[in-house]
Amino acid sequence: MKIKIFWKNENIKELLDKVNISLTELWLESFITVETTLDEELKKELSISKEPALIVEEESIDFKDVIFEWIIPSDDELKSMFISIIGWWESWGWCAPEWCGSWCSC
Repeated sequence: MKIKIFWKNENIKELLDKVNISLTELWLESFITVETTLDEELKKELSISKEPALIVEEESIDFKDVIFEWIIPSDDELKSMFISIIGWWESWGWCAPEWCGSWCSC
């Protein structure tokens, strides 16, 4: 899975840092790659009108979509999004009392 951040303004650093920190805290940094792009074709394909735009792409099922556009989501919003996308977190038994937080139901 890939996270792509389309940008043409200064907000890229803040969003990129938030995404990378969220992935690290959720132990997903080896599963989800992050890259930045200025690809105009991608912008047209996804009808991006404002930057930055956070895009989720999964090549194995030919899926890509803009999740956030023109905002810098909070850390909690990013973590919730990643957990919902992954969906297997608890089903694999990765939930443990010492990890409990707002995203965990154990």
